[in-house]
Amino acid sequence: MSKPSLKPLDQQVIVITGASSGIGLATALAAAQRGAKLVLAARSQHTLDEIAAGLIEDGAQAITVQADVGDRAQVEAIAATAIRHFGRIDTWVNNAGVSIYGRLDEVSDQDSQRLFQTNFWGVVHGSVVALPHLRANGGALINVGSEASDTVIPLQGMYSASKHAVKGFTDALRIELEADQAPVSVTLIQPTAVDTPYPQHAGNYLSQ
Repeated sequence: MSKPSLKPLDQQVIVITGASSGIGLATALAAAQRGAKLVLAARSQHTLDEIAAGLIEDGAQAITVQADVGDRAQVEAIAATAIRHFGRIDTWVNNAGVSIYGRLDEVSDQDSQRLFQTNFWGVVHGSVVALPHLRANGGALINVGSEASDTVIPLQGMYSASKHAVKGFTDALRIELEADQAPVSVTLIQPTAVDTPYPQHAGNYLSQ
């Protein structure tokens, strides 16, 4: 199958989860500079509103949706808002993620499950919700994994496991869509260490 034809960024409507900081925020700023219309999603409405106000002041088109990607209904609300406001979705970036510092035998099941709900199920929800829109007119699905998708990080074992799961899901989805000859580009990004607030936002079971 030939690679799907993607619109120039200044003709795209782009949804970005985890857009309030780190890689998501940097992606939003870069896309806005290239003229993309943005739908920014995260759990912090206040932070999103400040970011959107700055972008709009600089001439960009941006809207915000407060959402927890671990909840499928809230992800569906992101898509519905994008369609209602801009009429389509051209690129969907699943970026939201959290981590926990701690030994695997000491981290609570509740915290581990919450991490997986965001890091893995958030990607699944975003991908499945985005696909009908991307199939309709062609588009790109971008899932943010990690170098930990291919290796392990001691004391961040559940984070590593979640990123392995993201890679497995994304690779399988890509093959299925290629078999369908769907006009959707599926990309897994695997960043190494990046200067973001990610460590400050992580849970911590390590002794001080």
